[in-house]
Amino acid sequence: MTEGLARTFRDISPISDYSETLRLELEFDPDDEELHPPPKFTVDDCKEKDMTYSAPIFVRARFLNAGTGEIKEQIVFMGDFPMMTSKGTFIINGTERVVVSQLVRSPGVIFQPGERYRLRNLAKYQLVTGTIHPYRGEWIEFDVEQKPRKEITAGVRVARKRRLPLFTLLRALGYDEENHPGFLERFVEHFDFLAEQWEKQGHLAPTRDESLIEIYKRVRPGDPATAETARSYFENSFFSGRRYDLSRVGRHKLNRKLGPEFDFLEQTLGLEIDRPDPDQSLLSPCEMLAAATYLLNLAKGEPGYRLDDQDHFANRRIRSVGELIQNQVRIGLSRMERQVRERMTTQDVEAITPQTLINIRPVVASIKEFFGTSQLSQFMDQVNSLSGLTHRRRLSALGPGGLSRERAGFEVRDVHFSHYGRMCPIETPEGPNIGLIGGLASFARVNEFGFIESPYRVVKDGRVTDEIVYLAADEEEEYVVAQANAPIDSEGRFINPRVLVRRSPQAASLQDLRLQLEQEVFFGATTEISFVPPDEVQMMDISPKQIVSVATALIPFLEHDDANRALMGANMQRQAVPLVRTEAPYIGTGVEGRAARDAADMVVASDDGTVVEVDGDEILMDYSGSGPTGIPLRKFERSNQDTCISQKPLVR
Repeated sequence: MTEGLARTFRDISPISDYSETLRLELEFDPDDEELHPPPKFTVDDCKEKDMTYSAPIFVRARFLNAGTGEIKEQIVFMGDFPMMTSKGTFIINGTERVVVSQLVRSPGVIFQPGERYRLRNLAKYQLVTGTIHPYRGEWIEFDVEQKPRKEITAGVRVARKRRLPLFTLLRALGYDEENHPGFLERFVEHFDFLAEQWEKQGHLAPTRDESLIEIYKRVRPGDPATAETARSYFENSFFSGRRYDLSRVGRHKLNRKLGPEFDFLEQTLGLEIDRPDPDQSLLSPCEMLAAATYLLNLAKGEPGYRLDDQDHFANRRIRSVGELIQNQVRIGLSRMERQVRERMTTQDVEAITPQTLINIRPVVASIKEFFGTSQLSQFMDQVNSLSGLTHRRRLSALGPGGLSRERAGFEVRDVHFSHYGRMCPIETPEGPNIGLIGGLASFARVNEFGFIESPYRVVKDGRVTDEIVYLAADEEEEYVVAQANAPIDSEGRFINPRVLVRRSPQAASLQDLRLQLEQEVFFGATTEISFVPPDEVQMMDISPKQIVSVATALIPFLEHDDANRALMGANMQRQAVPLVRTEAPYIGTGVEGRAARDAADMVVASDDGTVVEVDGDEILMDYSGSGPTGIPLRKFERSNQDTCISQKPLVR
């Protein structure tokens, strides 16, 4: 609410008319109580009266007329925005709903084996591909292919259209003879396998303008192509914030992957580079060039260049509630922006005020549509406390911008070594959604970029410390990790002379895949398990339970169960009907108390204090002598699944 909304308004503001004389600026400050007052009704009132638990949002709108210099300022109501309750749910029309987090492909750059190696088919031409995926905007796909008895060629597809020679894109980016004399010759000299392609295609579209026209013809085949329209299309599509956004995540991924490639461009190809700002959300021409050289170095078999795996959790991230709603608000605001522009041209300039320009209907409608009909906004599962908790911790690869059941293949659904400590390998539905819907692991958390992190204990000089660090999937690969149940003494030193550890596998190079295909040599991207001396251990798991979700961790003696039966058990616990007389199990795993507390179905004292009075409906607490505070208990409430929610006091 605080960051996302303010950023969305910043992205869309200012809105100008076609002549740029009239301008509307929108400003939202989440800390300003006038713009963001608290909800009018409580959660209980909303449930009782079938209302939506929401708070009104206002913006400070400024209308500027450049012709007369006139400025009109008003505070404009933008609609009621549903608010999250303290339990992490939403009350929409009186019913409790959950917005499920979505697992999606991370923006950034990804290098993958081409069709020849991916489909294991020697008849295919494509050797390797590299794609720059923005958060919002056109894709750029580079590839290297070799047709039978022909030379290797490097090409690029802009906006998923027909393939162009790579040299055309490089010239369009400004790496032509006029701006960088001799660069393309040095480029072909270094990547000598492109010499034949350069001989045949090097003379095509030799100037920057001709290359831009060539790209424009591919993207908009029917339109008349002039240097001016081609240049403005290219600039707007990749280097303007309105139509292209890498987001903070995409920028982080690009910096990690292509950072070292800039040194190669400067030292080996002798190019002076204006390095991108570490926080910019737009692409820069040198990054497109760096992505192309990385791909060619991969194809050439240079050491240190590795392929990426799209199913690895370094390349998949979580879109949580806030981000999903923010995207929906952005859609509504862009519809509103179109209407504001039209009104600027049709209304009398003298009579215009911000209030008359702004129509909030598209914004309100898009939010209503999201909560009412989106695949990710679900009726909360309330059969018992565990079902509500697991529903809120669910991760789904389905939904808008995600996968569809029909298209998802085996690889996406499969358990991956990077799921360790991040997503449960056991809790997933049986049937068509298997592997597409999962549960967050017990101790996992989501970082600022949306990647799932797992906690580890730091090991220094063979001694396990109490320092805990959270690592994302790609950070974990750099460490040697011991198991949580490795025996240690009272000082934290490993008892055994050799400790069982795991190392993450080395990502494949193109050479590995070539050998695998042509000589049927197995390249296993599997975790390496080995015994090492204690001083080589760098990290240690914090608990054997960290690989599984809460529901799976509630199964006693899980390690003795077959995985298929454990899957059924974890799913069926959510369907257990609550008892009239509750009874504690004979055997538990120690997770029960924490799961019950975190399900937010219990009343827990917020601080130390004294219980003054107890009856069936209320507990009177005195916190640190400040006078009694009444804590009401929920009595005989109907849940979403028609089970009964009724609390009774345990204090006497």
